Amino acid sequence: MNIDWSKLTFHYTETDYIVRAACKNGVWERPYATRDKMIPIHAAATGLHYGQECFEGLKAFRGVDGKVRIFRMKENAKRMYHSAEGLLMTPVPVELFCEAILLALEKNIDFLPPYGTGATLYFRPLLVATTPDISVGPGKDCEFVVVPTPIGPYFPNGFKGMPAIVNRTIDRAAPQGTGCWKVGGNYAASFRASEAAHAMGYECMFTDAKTHKYIDECTASNFIAIKQRSDLTFEYLTPRSTAILPSITNDSLMTLAREMGMKVTRRHIRVEELADIQEAAACGTACVISPLTKVVDPDKNITYSFGDKPGPVLTKLYHALQDIQYGRTEDKHGWCLVVE
Repeated sequence: MNIDWSKLTFHYTETDYIVRAACKNGVWERPYATRDKMIPIHAAATGLHYGQECFEGLKAFRGVDGKVRIFRMKENAKRMYHSAEGLLMTPVPVELFCEAILLALEKNIDFLPPYGTGATLYFRPLLVATTPDISVGPGKDCEFVVVPTPIGPYFPNGFKGMPAIVNRTIDRAAPQGTGCWKVGGNYAASFRASEAAHAMGYECMFTDAKTHKYIDECTASNFIAIKQRSDLTFEYLTPRSTAILPSITNDSLMTLAREMGMKVTRRHIRVEELADIQEAAACGTACVISPLTKVVDPDKNITYSFGDKPGPVLTKLYHALQDIQYGRTEDKHGWCLVVE
């Protein structure tokens, strides 16, 4: 194995093993590791025909002390459980999910990047319905797979900033649809808008599908903003919407923001409010925090600028979260599972 850890991007690099477990007639088998990366699936599987699948994403970090830390694994397990329930799939028990992640780590430990490289070992748990049936309805049999891969930053610029462009023409998820679950269809629905934005050099800022007045997500990540209040304190703003994924990273950052004395607000955020915001970013497991340098609104011919460098508040939040993940500071909330 010869990997240049510093040159990794957010793309798939093959490891030695994946982990699998099947559910037949409502009964889950124990997860096992295999070198076979292919999933045999019936051509009539409901996961292929009707999009009955969901997935997750989480990371393991090599800490400053040499120990391995998996960040908020049980929260990912709970979120996948919720997604599966929403799609009428047989959910993966939290304990089985965690067992599979730990087995994937153990069998691929050589692919965990060293401390200081900026790279991590990423786990992509996937749940797909395998029941062969072409009638419109949910299948109950499932295949659960954990695909590990070492990754670098999700956004090529990392924590250096990127521009975004407002989209009001293509919707990624309906207000009462599947947006609050991590299902593949949400991402496929966003491709037309996000790829068009990328072709122009931007990330895509999605607005709500009902009115197109409010900010929903930034590409495939939650949106966050920092606003200075009249008393010179700061407010952490993030959208409240039934069409966006409840981000575990965003939840962690909100906790850290409160501890830093900030007011934390989740509400509808009009696009025009960007004029009163000092710092803005996308956040998520893959990207952590990716600051926005500017947001272009082509429909209103307005550009909202936030500076060429990450702002001081987002920088402080970014380092506070990374310090916990890499074991550089006390994990007061018990977010990390430490693997000796």
